[in-house]
Amino acid sequence: MKTRQSTAPVTCTLAILAAIWASPVFALDGQVQIHDPSTIVQCNGEFYTYGTGGSCLVSDDGWTWRRGVTPARRGMAPDIIHLGDRYYLYVAANIGAQPKAAVNMIWNKTLDPDSPDYKWEEGGVVASSDGVEFCNAIDPGVFLDPTDGKLWLTYGSYFGFVRLVQLDPKTGKRVDPNDKPVDIAINCEASVMIYHDGWYYLLATHGSCLRGADSSYNIRVCRARKVTGPFVDSMGVEMLKGGGKLFVGSGGRVIGPGHFGLLDLGDGVQKFSCHYEADLDRGGASVLDIRPVLWKDGWPVAGDNLKEGTYEIESVRTGTALELAVEGVPVGGRRSMGMRGAAPGERRGGGGGGMFGGIGGVIPPQDVAQVSMNWPAGNVDIRMANYMCQAQQKWTVTPVANAGGYPGSPYFKIAIAGTDRTLAATEDGELVALPTFTGGAEQLWRTDQLTDGTWRIMPKAVPNSKDSLALSAVGSSFATLAKFDPASDKQRWLFKTP
Repeated sequence: MKTRQSTAPVTCTLAILAAIWASPVFALDGQVQIHDPSTIVQCNGEFYTYGTGGSCLVSDDGWTWRRGVTPARRGMAPDIIHLGDRYYLYVAANIGAQPKAAVNMIWNKTLDPDSPDYKWEEGGVVASSDGVEFCNAIDPGVFLDPTDGKLWLTYGSYFGFVRLVQLDPKTGKRVDPNDKPVDIAINCEASVMIYHDGWYYLLATHGSCLRGADSSYNIRVCRARKVTGPFVDSMGVEMLKGGGKLFVGSGGRVIGPGHFGLLDLGDGVQKFSCHYEADLDRGGASVLDIRPVLWKDGWPVAGDNLKEGTYEIESVRTGTALELAVEGVPVGGRRSMGMRGAAPGERRGGGGGGMFGGIGGVIPPQDVAQVSMNWPAGNVDIRMANYMCQAQQKWTVTPVANAGGYPGSPYFKIAIAGTDRTLAATEDGELVALPTFTGGAEQLWRTDQLTDGTWRIMPKAVPNSKDSLALSAVGSSFATLAKFDPASDKQRWLFKTP
């Protein structure tokens, strides 16, 4: 976060098998106003993030947020990490005029203020700038290297270099305060590092902030084979020379994304937190958001949470679609085959009608009220079949109010379009369509976009079961619920516009 307007220049789209892409639609629920949020961490099953000015947000499920307790030290753009039995919070502050600044560390055994162990302890300064050097020591980003267990801190803003120093993972303090920091980027801020498949990725925010809907914040990324760089973008430009591949920019009704934080939920589900400088649906306030992280050709890409709509739900494994187990009706009615007397050109659909010439005009979508007259009135089984644009294959996905959610998204109702026939999990771990929606946990569905752009679909709960199960394709005609296997295509689905 910079505290004055920068004069620096303001310096991807992924298509996966026709999967749905859209601008963010659902803002997180509750109290979500925050600026410069830290990476989200969990403590005792709750989610926490800290922001500029000592702000804190807490959530039981990652969807509905509330105000938390201000930590012992306030400052700008903090970042946090959980190591062992401690939470290390790094907080920056300018000392007098910029770019003289320092990053202080405080630590706690818990983030729960009601715990008897809740007490912030001072850990001292871990990085600083003297006001003369070409660096402003704010915007810390902490990173634990999964390959060797070393701990690192990046820091810096548009006032010069973004730098890297090594920390002690046992204490959270600087390994050697006399070690010279490594310059790894320039003319950006809010940097943070992540690791993926042999590469170190440095994500940082470019553009202007603190200008509401006139802010040009956007997040860019470069990568390196070593934690110390050099970090280079997809066009071969180093981050030390202003490079940076776009990760996410403004879109829809939200403007100025900044301050990336990785939230790895396991099983191939990665999400990122950020703030928007202005959410136009919340009066231009700076707010928290959580969205999927996808990977394409070795680069992270910002995904989107599922939006309300009507879809075909197609199995990646089989290419067949989820449907009610009812007798289907061909769209436009059954075609008469009594065309023996037509001219040869007509039989071939040569513009003169015939059995291959269609009925003329546009065939409208099926009227579900009409074709469903012969459907059973009670529970109906679920199966899979080749998609033929029929009413029993079209599902409307709707967010359910006051039902909670999970990181970044509410729970959804999934029902046959134009009806209240609702997808539900059964006691024996199978699938059924109920005649009406009652709001039970077995009728609430979680949709997580996986890192390849496909989707995992899970009921909030399975009756009389403690297991977390996912929608799974068995062969080409049967769907069930099973434990999620991230190495298999059986539980990967596409939401496609019918």
